[in-house]
Amino acid sequence: MNPFSLMRQQRFGPFFWTQGLGAFNDNVFKTALITQVAFNTASLTALDGAMLATLLPGLFILPFFLFSASAGQLADKYEKSQIIRLVKLLEICIMLFASIGFLSRSLLMLALALFLMGVHSTLFGPVKYSYLPQHLQPQELTAGNGLIEMGSFVAILLGQVLGAWLGSLEQHALFTSLSVLLIAISGYHLSRGVPLSPAADPSIRINWNPITETIKNVRLFWAQQTLWVAIVAISWFWFFGATLLAQFPNLAKQVLQGSERDFISLLSTFSLGVGIGSLWCEKLTKGKPALGLVMLGAVGMSVFTWDFAYTVSNLQQQLLMQPSLTLHTLAGLGYWRMLVDVALLGVCGGVYIVPLYVLLQSRAEAGYQSRVIAANNIMNALFMVVSAGFSLWLFGMGATIAELFAITAAVNLLVALYLCLRQPEYWQSTRDFLKQ
Repeated sequence: MNPFSLMRQQRFGPFFWTQGLGAFNDNVFKTALITQVAFNTASLTALDGAMLATLLPGLFILPFFLFSASAGQLADKYEKSQIIRLVKLLEICIMLFASIGFLSRSLLMLALALFLMGVHSTLFGPVKYSYLPQHLQPQELTAGNGLIEMGSFVAILLGQVLGAWLGSLEQHALFTSLSVLLIAISGYHLSRGVPLSPAADPSIRINWNPITETIKNVRLFWAQQTLWVAIVAISWFWFFGATLLAQFPNLAKQVLQGSERDFISLLSTFSLGVGIGSLWCEKLTKGKPALGLVMLGAVGMSVFTWDFAYTVSNLQQQLLMQPSLTLHTLAGLGYWRMLVDVALLGVCGGVYIVPLYVLLQSRAEAGYQSRVIAANNIMNALFMVVSAGFSLWLFGMGATIAELFAITAAVNLLVALYLCLRQPEYWQSTRDFLKQ
């Protein structure tokens, strides 16, 4: 089937655009705020701008730890289109609050708005992936997830680019406020077209204690090793991606002596690669589940990350040896090879991640799908936080950015081996896929 045919159908199209605009607005607001903090700290606070630019993203991730378990219960208990519309109304209210923060130059209000946008994303997350099995046939899940992953990464990319541009404007407060409000209102308008999605288990009694509910979820899915291993595999993807993407700005500026344009090129190339790989999954599997793609994607991620690290190291040495050269005069000696590596790394990442989401949706019991996704979101957030500590630890040991990438690629193969040992189905599926 042509995956884009789903975009024209009521059961998928409005949902796709609603979730895409949500991811887009998250990143417009977050990036505009961080840009202002990084370059115009004095107008907002007396605190250190570099420290704030590092800490603020943590405010966005924190709600995933605090509220994901509750969000999963809500998404299983209530009708999903109603939840989506309420979350979109909440987004409008948060953006109104953020607009006041921008116009009054209140860092406290803006930080609180960032935290609340994290709450917004936390509430939407379990709905995002548990919605698809209710409206798509099993053979359509790969195409649907591929489109969602492609849309999410493109929305994140465009949101970061627009947010950085808005944050650099002289009248940034006014234009950023108008932009995020318009996007939020558009998201709510589109959400009104999302069809009804009956509650999976209306009898659930909500446990509002995030600690006990999180522990309960972990115990529940630990007992279902197929789901648990898939959650670990997905969370590792976010660890891997966060480790690399967090270094792209420093890589472009300090290592390659480039500019913002080079950072955007790296980010854009990676995001588009993930989108292409996500869509390609449907072609490779012909609508059938194929866990074999996971191992192939993992190997490709390591191979292209190694080559990327090698190429970056060579470019850096050439720039140091010939200070008169610039990054772009070296295009024929490695610059384009570096971008090709990033693109193929992204493609392999898309091939890796989509079958894992399909596995969660197809193997989880209908009444627990949202809570499975909630448990996955908690683990994703934890792995992304650990990735920052992992990078800091290696840098403290004297590693360069290129060495960090190479070590991460090596660990990636160890994780792939772990997946095969814990769940032989991954290796068996790879073998079967290669025999096709």
